[in-house]
Amino acid sequence: QEQLVESGGGLVQPGGSLRLSCVASGFFLENYAVGWFRQAPGKEREGVSCIGSGDGSTYFADSVKGRFTISRDRMKNAVYLQMNSLKPEDTAIYVCTVVAGAQYWGQGTQVTVSS
Repeated sequence: QEQLVESGGGLVQPGGSLRLSCVASGFFLENYAVGWFRQAPGKEREGVSCIGSGDGSTYFADSVKGRFTISRDRMKNAVYLQMNSLKPEDTAIYVCTVVAGAQYWGQGTQVTVSS
């Protein structure tokens, strides 16, 4: 059964870092582009980052450019979102998604940036 599971969220102070993981089962992530979205209370869902399947090209929203990186671990069938210099406005539920025939979404992981 195809499934995405995120982890790595938590509470962090401004300026801190977190690494989110998106682990797949039922299909190989390396064959597909993988995206990260986030949604904060009262705000629209925002596309944060994406990594391509072929050349590994990446995309970052302007709001996170220079602070976030995205990478793959083919052995672990995972994609990671490394988030540095976190700001309170990064607080949201972060969800990964893949279009592999159908579109799959994880359950999300909460990131809270607060002092």
